[in-house]
Parts: sequence; structure tokens; C-alpha cells
Amino acid sequence: MSATETTTTLNADQRRLLDLLQVEIPLVRRPFAAIGEKLGLPQDTVIAQVAALKAPPRPVIRQISAIFDSKSLGYQSTLVAAKVDESKLDAAVAAINAHPGVSHNYLRNHVFNLWYTLAVPPDSALGLEKTLDILHQQSGAESTRMLPTLRLFKIGVKFDLTGEADIDARSDTAAGYSEAQRALAEKSPLTDADKQMIRVLQQDLPIEPQPFDRWAAEAGVSVDELLAAAARFKACAQMRRFAAVLKHRAAGISANAMGVWAVPGEAAQEAFGKTAAGFAAVSHCYLRRSYADWPYTMFTMVHAPTKEQCEQVLAKISEATGITQYAALFSSREFKKVRVKYFTPDVASWEHSVGGAKRD
Repeated sequence: MSATETTTTLNADQRRLLDLLQVEIPLVRRPFAAIGEKLGLPQDTVIAQVAALKAPPRPVIRQISAIFDSKSLGYQSTLVAAKVDESKLDAAVAAINAHPGVSHNYLRNHVFNLWYTLAVPPDSALGLEKTLDILHQQSGAESTRMLPTLRLFKIGVKFDLTGEADIDARSDTAAGYSEAQRALAEKSPLTDADKQMIRVLQQDLPIEPQPFDRWAAEAGVSVDELLAAAARFKACAQMRRFAAVLKHRAAGISANAMGVWAVPGEAAQEAFGKTAAGFAAVSHCYLRRSYADWPYTMFTMVHAPTKEQCEQVLAKISEATGITQYAALFSSREFKKVRVKYFTPDVASWEHSVGGAKRD
């Protein structure tokens, strides 16, 4: 998919609706009626508008579902940077995208040109590092760098569709999911019944008056039990939120820059992370591993309507933190963008196909 995906023209009502949907879908039996009450619209109108915003040929809403935290569910995950010869790019992408734990895969403007995320379940036969070794070999990459999260400062995508907020606006408290919230989930082990409800809640929500009824029947529980489980997952931070994920370019947020920063020392990294996470345009802020050929330790994802505005935000972060050694990596092609499917047999099937054996 091209980074120049066509933008859909949105009216004021659609922008208001999307502002609500991307923050939180109410975990109640009639969620669209509850949303309608906030907007002063009847339920049928909300359902019709949501359906239109998901409809081809230019859908703005990618999916409405529970957004779970991989680590809190026991998964291992990492960002991966790969250096791939242009002549081998298509084959590399096909090999990497075939792994069901690869949810994002982008071409970026750097010598490390292919960037993807990889997650494996708690019962993975290979584990994260052996899986990445295989993908490195299958892709034909010259170099592959594993960049796991060492510290999460923020993750929470919320696009300003009104155009009213300053692109470099800041707040004292970073919005979104953080390491402190994630720590809560480590005290809440999952049962088989929990995993079954997670499998249901991660699906794309049916656009109908009582969508959770269908899911409850699929899970073999009552609607009240399903909604209570969803509320519990959220309360203990295993679920970040239940919300809409947008196709940001279709919504007019046409540019995204992965700002990478050379920040040495734990104290400086902590200070940088807290400051950078406070920028509204920053959706992700992490501390990651560095290498001799990759000196950057801090990562900030910035989304904005234009490339120039992304650069403006990064410049403001530099000014606010005093960190001047940084680079902006823009995506030029999107090869894959999906939600990770938790507690399904897909990863085990892939591991079997490559001869994966149980870890020692």
C-alpha cells in the first residue's frame, strides 16, 4: 500500500463520531445507543455512520475491537529493523508477512529500510529470538536488529481530526497506556475461559444494535459475563482500550515519522521519555536496545497531516529535551498492518511448517 493513500473527506458529524470511537467504545449491551446519547443522535444514525466509515472503497475505520497489551498477556514481542537489498525486497516482505505474529511491516527511508513488529505466544516452541533467526534467514536480509522495548513511556493513538489542536501541543500528563498501567496486569494470570473471551473480543465488532450478544453466544457465556470480563481485562490493564483503529491516511493524517534519538544514560532517558510522551502528536514512546551500527535508544512515533508537521514536532521535542542527535524515519510503503491474534493456533502452525521444536 502506498503512503499516498487517498484521503476521505469527512464532515463535522463524522469527525465528532470518530473522535469518540477512537478513544473508547462503551462496554454496554447497546454501545451505539450510548454513543448516540453523547452525540445527540439516534442509535440507527450512529450505526449507519459507522457502517459508512468502514465501507469500501476508502474505509476510514480499520477495525473496532479490544486492543490488548501483548506483554500483559504473556506474549514476547519486539520491533525489528532489517537491512534488505532492494532487489530482494518483495521476497523478504512475503517471507516476513507469512508469520502470523507480524502485525506491522513498513518500508522506511534508512539503510535499515524494512521495519516490522513480531510477537510470539507464551507457549511458542521456538521463542522470540529463534523465530527472528528464521525470519532473518528466510528474508535474505543483510542485517537484522532486534529492538525490544526496555521501557514503555506511552502507547495510545488518538488522532486530532478537528484540526483545532496545535500540532506540537503538550500536556503535563501523557495520555495513553504506560509502564505503570502494564505492571497491574502481571498480577492477573489468565484462565482458559479468559483466553476464550479474549479470542472473541479481539474480533471486529459487528455493526448492529446489540453486537456483544453474538460474541457472547460464540464464547458460550452470557452477555453480562462477557462484558464483565472485558471490563476486568481493562481494569487490570491487560486490555488497553476497546475502541476503533483508524486508517490514519484515509482520515487525513497522511504522514508518520519514527523519531529515533541517541540518548545516553538512564537518567537522561527517563527524562526524555517523560517529556516526549507529553506531546499529543506522539502516539508511541519507548526505550529500546542499541547496537554499534544503531546508536539510537529512544523512539517516538509522530503522526500529522504532513511530513513538515512531523518534522516540526520532532524539532520541538529536541528543543524541549536538549537532545540534538536524532533522525526521522518516514514510512513510504505499508506492507502489513493488522492486530495480533491472541491465543490462536496460527503461530504453532507456522512453527510446525518450519520444523520448530520445543525449546530446552
